[in-house]
Amino acid sequence: MNAERTETIQARAAKHAALADPARLRIVDLLTLGDVSPTDMGQQLGMPSNLVAHHLKVLEGVGILVRVRSEGDRRRSYLHLAPGALTGLTPTTSVAAHRVVFVCTGNSARSQLAAALWENASSIPAASGGTHPAKRVEPGAIRAAKRHHLELHEATPQLLADVLGPDDFVVTVCDNAHEELTVPSGLHWSIPDPVHTGTDTAFEAAFTDLEHRIQELAPRLTKA
Repeated sequence: MNAERTETIQARAAKHAALADPARLRIVDLLTLGDVSPTDMGQQLGMPSNLVAHHLKVLEGVGILVRVRSEGDRRRSYLHLAPGALTGLTPTTSVAAHRVVFVCTGNSARSQLAAALWENASSIPAASGGTHPAKRVEPGAIRAAKRHHLELHEATPQLLADVLGPDDFVVTVCDNAHEELTVPSGLHWSIPDPVHTGTDTAFEAAFTDLEHRIQELAPRLTKA
């Protein structure tokens, strides 16, 4: 781990430590809505001034909040969240990828949906493949995609070996494919196979799971 990465991790840890107190979380919650004076903060929290001062000092120390002097009564100050106060509390960009390839066994549902979703979430190209491709994309997957204004009706299942390149970032979305692959997988998402049930509800659940995971991953990948 390089020095810059270590420093970033330490800064994130310090912010998490500062927020590991219910009172300080309540202070931050209030400041996301507007600026508050220390006196008013104490009144809103029902907390004595010395305890408020302690919590504010902790939050100031990690760069979460700052004080500004009132333009009216110069004896008065206001607290507000520092620019980027909550940046870094969630994982940051950490992986470079030339292309993302989503993999499941049949390349007929989950991996097809994932690739279609990815195209709307990132400028990094995406593809999909299967370890044992089916003859067609599942109608349930096509319907799920259509409900969300994505098109799969012209998609065709592909053999992973015909799709995968040496620099691709692989995301397996199927336990069987993940456990079968001999090439290292970048990530694995254990998503239940909607084909087993075959209902629109099952395909919708898989779509929702994939959408959430892709929204989390896309900001953390950079174009190689």
